Amino acid sequence: MAAYPVDPRDPDPAYLSFWRERHLCTLTTLRPDGSPHVVPVGVTYDPEAGLARVITNKSSAKVGHVLAAGMDGARVAVCQVDGRRWATLEGRARVSVDPARVAEAEARYAERYGRVPAPNPARVVIEVELTSAMGRG
Repeated sequence: MAAYPVDPRDPDPAYLSFWRERHLCTLTTLRPDGSPHVVPVGVTYDPEAGLARVITNKSSAKVGHVLAAGMDGARVAVCQVDGRRWATLEGRARVSVDPARVAEAEARYAERYGRVPAPNPARVVIEVELTSAMGRG
């Protein structure tokens, strides 16, 4: 795996492979007072689209933080760690309720995590338009 930085749209094979392994991740958003809100999530990485995706409930705090940032989206980071290996993706997050986008995120989640998410009519997807990436193997 590459040492940081990494092109989020053209990662080396080891970096991409690490993001395809099953790992719990974190999502960091900012609260209205500017303090970080870090929560465990499942993340999928799609370098071809330049996106990271997180499925979640529309009433979650993380969704509220992203929505509070307005139309430009919220600056966020997703990260995963496995021993000495780590990888971070950063970008602008926006919330989508579009059924096709939510279904795409659910399918990618099922592929990475090996289980289909339970039905949830309140599910949304946080899509992170990637601006940078880093990591170390």
